[in-house]
Amino acid sequence: MRIGVVTFPGSLDDADAGRAVRLAGGEAVPVWHGDHDLKGVDAVVLPGGFSYGDYLRCGAIARFAPVMTEVVEAAGRGMPVLGICNGFQVLCESHLLPGALIRNNHRRFGCRDQRLRIESSRTAWTSAYAEGAEVTIVLKNGEGSYVADRGTLDRLEGDGRVVARYLGNPNGSQRDIAGVANERGNVVGLMPHPEHAVEDLCGPGTDGLGFFTSVLATVVR
Repeated sequence: MRIGVVTFPGSLDDADAGRAVRLAGGEAVPVWHGDHDLKGVDAVVLPGGFSYGDYLRCGAIARFAPVMTEVVEAAGRGMPVLGICNGFQVLCESHLLPGALIRNNHRRFGCRDQRLRIESSRTAWTSAYAEGAEVTIVLKNGEGSYVADRGTLDRLEGDGRVVARYLGNPNGSQRDIAGVANERGNVVGLMPHPEHAVEDLCGPGTDGLGFFTSVLATVVR
């Protein structure tokens, strides 16, 4: 299975995301922000970093990159798309996911091993987890606080679209939300970094690997 990993100017976790794909058993395909096609991939990862220097707002410029036209269209056809950290911000700015990510409530950049609870295994990116499973994944962000209006939050809760929740809220995210999905479950945004938790040698273990094995099992060519 071929998984595209998009690089924007300012991306810094694209290599890590590609490595996680390979460790899970997939083929990582580099995709440039200026590309006008997705090179026949089966899924797409938008990695963390500081796309376009986070000018204007995090992810606000990246949503206009040529490749995002292709990503939005592919997501509409059901292609799995995972946005990690800055990638989550890009998905929200592109209106593939609801809500927004704003400055952490403590106004500082945070970097820590973070406990999460997997709330939904009914997405392309979380089917390898049992619902209610508690995992430890790296978190590093300055604008990671998830916000939305009350109606949107209630719909996300009612539809089972909260994918992961913080255990001990590190940034002020409403309702402890760490990740959400679209209605179809093929698009997921996650603020923590599963690609930094895919092996015992580096990071806090392998709890993040399931995000990548999930999509490999979901897509059948």
